[in-house]
Amino acid sequence: MSDSTRILAFAGSLRRESYNKRLLKIAVRAAQEEGAEVTEIDLQDFRMPVLDQDMERAEGLPASARQLKKLMVDHDGFLIASPEYNSSVTGVLKNTIDWASRPAEGEPPLVAFQGKIAAIIAASPGGLGGLRGLVHLRAILGNIGVLVLPEQLAVPKAHEAFAEDGSLADGKLQGRVEQIGRRLVQVASRLRDPE
Repeated sequence: MSDSTRILAFAGSLRRESYNKRLLKIAVRAAQEEGAEVTEIDLQDFRMPVLDQDMERAEGLPASARQLKKLMVDHDGFLIASPEYNSSVTGVLKNTIDWASRPAEGEPPLVAFQGKIAAIIAASPGGLGGLRGLVHLRAILGNIGVLVLPEQLAVPKAHEAFAEDGSLADGKLQGRVEQIGRRLVQVASRLRDPE
């Protein structure tokens, strides 16, 4: 296990050209510059059926859910870029969280989430930038034992927000995303090593 703080980063979108995947990359770079070991994943690579407890009882956790849950357990915190669908989180993000919350035999409850820290950001073509979805995501994560940083950012008019190089055209917004990535690492590091 590495001595550096380990952050698992993902967007709650399956879309290849997702604005949130672009936004995530900005925060990931800042977290890496702050000294974190960042594992960036795509939920496309962890496809799961809709959570069905009858299926779970008959077949156990899907292999992709087990793999993702292990990644979550092995990291100190999460960096999540969350699209907003119908004023809430995406179905794929909620389903991912639900499967990762399912306990294996002999395992403590919510082992993938308890004691973890998260930073949440969003980008949306709408005027609120995905803010309503972040409210729901914060509540979900908080209720399963994740400490969510108070700093967050929702980038509105995402279809106009990015420069050709992948940065945000608005330098102030760019700086705020980078600060969130750095802050996540700073707080996660203190929690790992309080002295």
